[in-house]
Amino acid sequence: MTVMAEVGTKQYRQELTVDLKQLGRVRRIVSAHVRSWGWAPMVDVAVMCVTELLSNVSKHADSNECVLLLQSSASGVRIVVSDDSPALPVVREPDWSSENGRGMFLLAATADAWGAAPTGNGKDVWVEFRAEEVAV
Repeated sequence: MTVMAEVGTKQYRQELTVDLKQLGRVRRIVSAHVRSWGWAPMVDVAVMCVTELLSNVSKHADSNECVLLLQSSASGVRIVVSDDSPALPVVREPDWSSENGRGMFLLAATADAWGAAPTGNGKDVWVEFRAEEVAV
């Protein structure tokens, strides 16, 4: 597992209650931070992944309470969503005719790296986007 904890790492942390009707506000926050850190080519993928991670909290966690952590370093962007459910996400081959069930598949295909780790009271699910792999 690659952990981005380099000197000079910038970060944004927010405790939130996921409300799917209010995801636009969170997407704007993510977009503004990623862009202000100089990672404009990563904005769209970062926003898509945050949307998926927060949607999964709403659908699969024991509550809608979670923590969103954005980190920027010299090598890219890392996003972590922490919730109180011990159930780790699973990537499945999606049923393309279904209205849902494609999110983790798309996240895994989009991010340069991703993973999930149990914590004492739930889990962290993270994605990373690295500078050398971003198509400008």
